[in-house]
Amino acid sequence: MAKVLVHATVTLDGYMADPEGGVDWMFDVDATGEDTELVNRIVGEIGAVVGGANRARTVEDGEEPYGGLQGVPVYLMTHEAQEPLVKDGVTYTFVVDDIVAAVEAAKTDAGDKAVSLLGGRISRQCLQRGLVDEIQLHVLPILLGSGISLFEGLNQRVNLELVENAAFGNGVHLRYRVLR
Repeated sequence: MAKVLVHATVTLDGYMADPEGGVDWMFDVDATGEDTELVNRIVGEIGAVVGGANRARTVEDGEEPYGGLQGVPVYLMTHEAQEPLVKDGVTYTFVVDDIVAAVEAAKTDAGDKAVSLLGGRISRQCLQRGLVDEIQLHVLPILLGSGISLFEGLNQRVNLELVENAAFGNGVHLRYRVLR
């Protein structure tokens, strides 16, 4: 069965986006061959994606949010029902307010690969419900000072075990198992 992971790129001070939601800072760090190899390995392990409602509105505007670029099924949490959308061979399924159902459906689609949770709110909801198996973070050497935090608002303790760490190019990759 598929494992469920939080997968995010964050600043050293823990932000996944600037105060306006921008992520341009991610591209200010030069990628190396090691970076590309690591990203390709992780992307190759992903079989489905669950993301937040903010990206649900952009699919029809031509954007390929989340796993759309990876060619895997994408489940988008939303507050309004709508029919699934197929774009460039990727199925975007809109799930109304039931994160557990979205994760279970994504796990079925992912098979023996991973389900990647993208977005802070989705990640926190899944952590609070005990649905997350791993947290994978790419920490870049940037301090924003303020912005959108990945874990702010979690409101509970989550114990972790370090499984992997690797320095690459100009950042660090951290992989933790969630202890239950």
